[in-house]
Amino acid sequence: MGPHTPSRRARPRRATDVRAALDALRRIVQGIRLSASQAERQTSLTGAQLFVLQQLAEQPAQSLNELARRTRTHQSSVSTIITRLVGRGLVSRRRDPADARRLVLELTGAGRDLLTGAPETAQSRLIAGLERLPRTAVRALVANLEALVAALGMDVEPAPLFFESPERPGKPGPVR
Repeated sequence: MGPHTPSRRARPRRATDVRAALDALRRIVQGIRLSASQAERQTSLTGAQLFVLQQLAEQPAQSLNELARRTRTHQSSVSTIITRLVGRGLVSRRRDPADARRLVLELTGAGRDLLTGAPETAQSRLIAGLERLPRTAVRALVANLEALVAALGMDVEPAPLFFESPERPGKPGPVR
């Protein structure tokens, strides 16, 4: 056997590890999917839209970039969601009177009303869970997930918020 050929003992162990990794990913994706379905049933919003509204409920955003930082995603993803939420009258987008170069994004009364009794989003739970992990564990997870994404050839575009389709902004995307 060559230096990179797994031994007969290592193959079953590797298969067990791969299955455990797949099971963990399946649980996470299923949790996100169920959360998104619940959000849509209760609020008629996608999970990502609800997550953005909840972030704005905590405090208005002074820019799309600030909101992207708070949602831990790319500015283009947040921009599409904000456009949909503004169109539905749930978020207002106005120039900052103190600095006309800045946009202030905040909930409207209808946005606040819609959040009453809304479920917690999977994104919020994921962020909280990741923040509870030791920093070294998060760094190792990032390195390994980025390597997997690259190996799958899925590292080309910015990652949208969960189940937001870039082809149909604001609509739930296909689960791939």
